[in-house]
Amino acid sequence: MRIALKEAEKSLLVDEVPVGAIIVKDGKIIARAHNLRETLKDATAHAEILAINEACRVLGGWRLIDCIMYVTLEPCPMCAGAIVNSRIKTLVFGASDPKSGACGSIYNIVNDERLNHRVEVIGGVLRQECGDILKNFFKNKRKRD
Repeated sequence: MRIALKEAEKSLLVDEVPVGAIIVKDGKIIARAHNLRETLKDATAHAEILAINEACRVLGGWRLIDCIMYVTLEPCPMCAGAIVNSRIKTLVFGASDPKSGACGSIYNIVNDERLNHRVEVIGGVLRQECGDILKNFFKNKRKRD
């Protein structure tokens, strides 16, 4: 999770919402990403989506079986759907998202029995640090705007 936090810090350098994600397979990081929605002018450029795209490229396929994703913020519905669709085995997230969290807070897409894949979820890892980077970003953003 500390490496995902380092990715989130990269978002700050380009004035993006600081969310970072990494994907691990067999104990090795195969992908890392941070939010780039504003930079890329792309609504789907969330850290999770970018990391999934990179991991698929590295592995040469769309099935990320036996992979673990670490992300600093609980994924939104779009990202939770991508996590399910890519067959990620385990999701580890830091801060919960009471406004759009789709891995237990508002929705639980990753464990919806109607879908063809379910994901093991471990939430609250480095919760304070993951939450603080977001709180500070929005606090500073409000001061500038």
